Amino acid sequence: MLQLVNVGHKSLADYATIATRGLMAEIRRLAEPLAGKRVVHLSATAFGGGVAEINYTLIPLMQDAGLEVEWRIIRGGEDFYNVTKLIHNALQGNPQGLDDEQREIFRRYQAENAAELEDIYDFVVVHDPQPVGMIEHFPESRAHWVWRGHIDFSAPNESVFDFVLPWIKRYDAAIFHMRDYVPRREGLPPCYIWPPAIDPLAPKNMALSSEDAAYIVDQFGIDVERPLLTQVSRFDPWKDPLGVIDAYRIVKNRFPEIQLALVGSMAHDDPEGWDYYNQTVEYAGGDPDVYILSNLNNVGSVEVNAFQVHSSAVLQKSIREGFGLTVTEALWKTRPTVAGRVGGIVAQIQDGETGWLVDSAAECAEACVEILRDPREARQRALYGKEFVRRNFLTPRLLRNWLVLFNQLLGNDTSGAEVAVVSAAS
Repeated sequence: MLQLVNVGHKSLADYATIATRGLMAEIRRLAEPLAGKRVVHLSATAFGGGVAEINYTLIPLMQDAGLEVEWRIIRGGEDFYNVTKLIHNALQGNPQGLDDEQREIFRRYQAENAAELEDIYDFVVVHDPQPVGMIEHFPESRAHWVWRGHIDFSAPNESVFDFVLPWIKRYDAAIFHMRDYVPRREGLPPCYIWPPAIDPLAPKNMALSSEDAAYIVDQFGIDVERPLLTQVSRFDPWKDPLGVIDAYRIVKNRFPEIQLALVGSMAHDDPEGWDYYNQTVEYAGGDPDVYILSNLNNVGSVEVNAFQVHSSAVLQKSIREGFGLTVTEALWKTRPTVAGRVGGIVAQIQDGETGWLVDSAAECAEACVEILRDPREARQRALYGKEFVRRNFLTPRLLRNWLVLFNQLLGNDTSGAEVAVVSAAS
């Protein structure tokens, strides 16, 4: 059997004061006909990245709503994860393709993982490309299979996309963050459009006083009396940590007291992460005001929370971004947020109203300077950003969307509780 992830317990009742009364009533109504339905989520890792963070909240809330839900992790060696990283990058536009040996490695692990999965579920939810091909080995499955893509598919490497496309076509439904990510291809299943969400009650997002945040940040040697810029991301070229360092250096010319924290996590399905972590350390050039930290420095969810709360500005200078939950987190904490004008970030930040959208290191630096010069105006934008997140990007809304989809796949009536669905070829 594939590894089972222990997600603990969460109660929907705890979210009643955060979500609207109407939403909570809708969740209860949609959950009733799904009571006892068996669901399994399949993903590549239980740690690091947005998929894992979402599942640690979504799955126990699905359970509390009355469904029987499991989360299982596929197996893979270094050869497999090297291939899946290539696929991940290619689907976001990297020109490097796959050779025959790499394609065979991917297919072999799909078969091996499928052999470890029992066909006993009503719904199988497959996250991202790593397990996408397992469906091929269940031609007679009675389950409804749903594929959830969490990255930016707007300009994929066509040869790699054509490699995974036949598997996606087998699913009963596919879910994308944004309409622009839906491939214009014939034969795809119904494509649902909804963004991910954050858990406002999780340790990473729970209320944290400025005093407690400063105390935690101080433990990492950062001078809490001086301003701090922070980016929270994997060490990945798409997150552009080198560009963040460039922006910081420009800001430092005007505000010499500024400090920078690059806070990331090292996931086991991301072998490329170590290479880029080392590149980032080298690029920082030993600057004592640049702090490059990860889970290996005991930076966990509470510490990330503290860094975001304590920062004068939170950055997410992505070049490509599926959605960017770190942006959601920063906005929820009422922090002035500067982010790349890419992917799902533009669905979260209204430039000039709830934050700053930028296209270069120079623009990123200028936004940071503006925040440091006028913190009162910056906070006003941040307040608007928090309310936008409250209305659109918290977990109860995400749970509601899943319940709508499950009901629709079963043919149940969901009138008055629709979700966006598009024709892939349109």
